[in-house]
Amino acid sequence: MSGPDLSVVVVTYEAPDWTRRCLDSLVAAVETMSLDAEVVVVDNASGSETRAVIAQARAAGVRAHQMDVNVGFARACNVGVGLSRGRLVALINPDTLVTAAALEALVRFHDADPSRGIVGGRTVAPDGTLDPRSCWGAMTLWSLACYATGLSTLFRGNRVLDPESLGQWQRDSERAVDVVTGCLLLTSRLVWDELDGFDEAFFMYGEDADLCWRAWRSGYRPSVSPAAQIVHAVGASSSSTLAKQRLLMRGRAHLARKRWHGIRRRVALGLMATGVGLRSLTSRPGSVSRELWTERSDWLAGWTEAG
Repeated sequence: MSGPDLSVVVVTYEAPDWTRRCLDSLVAAVETMSLDAEVVVVDNASGSETRAVIAQARAAGVRAHQMDVNVGFARACNVGVGLSRGRLVALINPDTLVTAAALEALVRFHDADPSRGIVGGRTVAPDGTLDPRSCWGAMTLWSLACYATGLSTLFRGNRVLDPESLGQWQRDSERAVDVVTGCLLLTSRLVWDELDGFDEAFFMYGEDADLCWRAWRSGYRPSVSPAAQIVHAVGASSSSTLAKQRLLMRGRAHLARKRWHGIRRRVALGLMATGVGLRSLTSRPGSVSRELWTERSDWLAGWTEAG
């Protein structure tokens, strides 16, 4: 017996309220979709409240797997995809609200041109304003130089001086992009297997950029479509700002270590440290930038080297 057309994989960690809202929206979407679909949840050792939410979702038909420890986003996604059965696999963050129309649009966009390999959509905040985090430009030595000199902050949203932001583009047109983020990402099982899924050396942050980088190198063209629009409550499942920035910077450092070697790697890591150092000079004691500067030797090591 063949599997469903689509498997939606959600990795949860705490945030029980948003997890409940996300899973409720997915159950409703699957029930009304014209496609045969399933929802698979992998919980990263959350507390009792989130586990209770997942138990309720299981009773509604969601397939769930409980991790004994928090193994990180990348590895948990790989576990979820491994448990799923669909021809297509969509990764959805637990701090999102999803509709049947959005999922069907994402599937149509993929199937209209499978050479895209990886596709995403448009995300908006709960108040309806654009959340640009559905896709990014690639991290390059130029983008890191703009970060190091403060230009990407002074000219936020500038296509040249803040290139990873993709300028003022409102994610309102179909476009090939360097990075489709893991909050809303769809690919075929064939492509996922060809690319070996997420690199599990990334605990959290950077794994989607790495996957898309490998997809581009394999001849695919990751792209997004505004027709697939969901609500994204940014950071609802994250911890404090400092904790999130530690993860983010470590993920970026690990991506730089994987992508570049020799002098280019040293320059990239140096630019990251310089950017944090510049911001720490103008920040109050105890600020995120000051703390990151103090901890720079830790996050600059990336994930593998840091253990």
